[in-house]
Amino acid sequence: MTKVIQFLWFGRDMQAAVRCYTSLIPGSAMGPVQTPMGGVEVMEFNLGDQRYRAMQTGAPETFNQSFSISAECETQAEIDHLWDTLKEGGAEVRCGWLCDRWGLSWQIVPREMGTLMSGPNGAQVAQAMMGMVKLDLAALRHAAA
Repeated sequence: MTKVIQFLWFGRDMQAAVRCYTSLIPGSAMGPVQTPMGGVEVMEFNLGDQRYRAMQTGAPETFNQSFSISAECETQAEIDHLWDTLKEGGAEVRCGWLCDRWGLSWQIVPREMGTLMSGPNGAQVAQAMMGMVKLDLAALRHAAA
């Protein structure tokens, strides 16, 4: 069976980034760093149930918003914790998106977002979300009610 692994190319601080990510997402783990060629570091890691491979070459490659990691959270406390940690040195965007200090985009959303958006008041939920930077689960639930 074919395996699918997301591949992230870091220009710098790959190990610090992966250490941060795996500390935030339950069920995550880092593999050992390999150096197959001079100056290149490669490692595999899991974020929850998703497999990743990372490479650091020192080249000035940058991420952009065409790739993001979406973290679905059960509670507002979980949203707040992920948001506050990942935005350090990064930038808040809007609608639950942020860019971390390594340039990787994240979507920090409530796990029930799909249900809220597909309900009878989905348009109100979407409108409420559009006015937010970090998502407020209570406000989204209120919009859905």
